[in-house]
Amino acid sequence: MTENPTQGSSSPGEFTPPATDPWKGFRGVMAGTLILEVIVVALAFPVVAKLAGGVTWASGLYLGAVTLILLLLSGRQGKPHALEINLVMQLFVIAGGFFHWSIAVVGVIFLCVWIYIAYIKRDVAKRIEQGRLPGQRPV
Repeated sequence: MTENPTQGSSSPGEFTPPATDPWKGFRGVMAGTLILEVIVVALAFPVVAKLAGGVTWASGLYLGAVTLILLLLSGRQGKPHALEINLVMQLFVIAGGFFHWSIAVVGVIFLCVWIYIAYIKRDVAKRIEQGRLPGQRPV
């Protein structure tokens, strides 16, 4: 009996990949979450302008840079360390609390969202490894 060259060697406990790519949808969720965060951080400009004594060059530059970086990252969610970069970016959003506390609150809320997304990613990876996703079967 010859081995199929497209399948590689199989050992007990290995499963076929899921019928549909779960990571494709996961990347979409991460990109969508970043877009929502961009909108919320951009809406912090009027808050800073009205409640924090006006938008200064420092607060405007900082919030603008964070907003732009989050927007650019939304298109890079297929990269290997995208989730880790998203988590680190939350620290920069939280640091925006220096200009007004409400920005730090937004950062903490989105940090919780990203921690939950990281948990989901770990759970999906574990399910793929165990062969518990729909469309998987033993090799």
